Amino acid sequence: MNGQVINISLPTKLLKLADEVAKTELRSRSELFREAIRSYLLERFRMQSLYYYAQNQAKKMKIKEKDVEKIIADYRRAR
Repeated sequence: MNGQVINISLPTKLLKLADEVAKTELRSRSELFREAIRSYLLERFRMQSLYYYAQNQAKKMKIKEKDVEKIIADYRRAR
């Protein structure tokens, strides 16, 4: 695998937990961290995409941010 070595600092408890998970899953610390970063970035991308979709839909429907809580409350009461 092409890669670049980096240095990061982690709290001791977090590193110990990560090492325990890596051992349980029979992977290296590096594999665990790569997967964690991949998962984080994928989730971040999904959330950002959802945010932009909702923002565009709100514009189309002419919904202002200040009105969202009222719309949600009205919807919940109607159910």
